[in-house]
Amino acid sequence: MRVLVIEDDTTLGHALQEFLVEQGYAVDWLEDGDQALGAVAGQSYDLLLLDLNLPGQSGLDVLHKLRAGNLQVPVLILTARDGIEDRVAGLDAGADDYVTKPFELPELAARVRAFARRRAGQAQPFIEAGPLQFDTVGREVRVHGERLSLSVRELSVLEMLMARVGRVVTKRQIVNSLSAWDADFSENAVEVYVYRLRKRLEGTGTGIQTVRGFGYLLDVESAP
Repeated sequence: MRVLVIEDDTTLGHALQEFLVEQGYAVDWLEDGDQALGAVAGQSYDLLLLDLNLPGQSGLDVLHKLRAGNLQVPVLILTARDGIEDRVAGLDAGADDYVTKPFELPELAARVRAFARRRAGQAQPFIEAGPLQFDTVGREVRVHGERLSLSVRELSVLEMLMARVGRVVTKRQIVNSLSAWDADFSENAVEVYVYRLRKRLEGTGTGIQTVRGFGYLLDVESAP
């Protein structure tokens, strides 16, 4: 999942970016409203974390313009404004959730996971595909109850495939979802991670098929 953090506090913005990357997300970070509008117009994001007190255009102005342009990307507001009027204004402007500063990072992570589940059509914190079970909270995969050792990138690619089991996921979708601006992540890199996942999944009763010219799909019956 690709996330854009819009926060003018350098210390907090950097901390949020590092924390969310550790959670397995691709994260970009900007510090003012004008940059944010330009980025969202030119890039595809799955979630925005939006501060209200921004230089240039305020967070509320950014939100109004996003919704006026019919951009439906989910928005989670992060702000020190904790009055009921501020919360109502943010939600009425089109925000999907609201967190007041200071906040605990585990709570923020839980809210981001909730958005990820909603995006994937999942009600539970677990994604299951045949013998595979992905714990989106603990960020681990188990096969018949045994933990599968995977890197952060491998986990993220497998999560996308499991969330769409039996359906094709294109290389471009994987790149767009998992690459930030400063990341060297290409379609060739996707091939490498898929190759590694195939080796990890050998003997599990699942396999990753290549649909030539389209992408990959997770097949729970293809492995012996």
